[in-house]
Amino acid sequence: MTEKAIFGAGCFWGVEAAFRAVKGVKEVTSGYSGGHMKNPSYRDVCTDKTGHAEVVQVEYDPSQVSYDELLDVFWNCHNPTTLNRQGPDVGKQYRSAIFFYTPEQESAARASKEKLEQSGRWRAPVVTEITPASDFYPAEEYHQRYLEKRGISGHCHM
Repeated sequence: MTEKAIFGAGCFWGVEAAFRAVKGVKEVTSGYSGGHMKNPSYRDVCTDKTGHAEVVQVEYDPSQVSYDELLDVFWNCHNPTTLNRQGPDVGKQYRSAIFFYTPEQESAARASKEKLEQSGRWRAPVVTEITPASDFYPAEEYHQRYLEKRGISGHCHM
């Protein structure tokens, strides 16, 4: 049996690649969540008027990888202290966000954020939002496995 998680950490291309490399992750889908428009397109999301974040929906086997381990991947693949920005990408769609499906995910996310803040790893405050999962809309096909299709390894914004 698998579970799902949604993370927003800037441009979804590199975030997708980071989660695909994790043993126990069965599928990663780039998409949009956290907004108010139904079935937004990339063009819609880029207007900064839909409220959506670029996110990845991670389907994983909890017997092989824990949600806490996924949170570690999330915190390590972006800068959670830059509001609505990752590297050269600027806008609300690039915000740092965790969208939780269950009370257990919410609790784990809040605890891991607090632990990160107390670690002193970042000088600036962690601005990651932690909110209930809303509708998830898969991004257009050309965004799926974007870096992999182009033979690019690593992250596009770090």
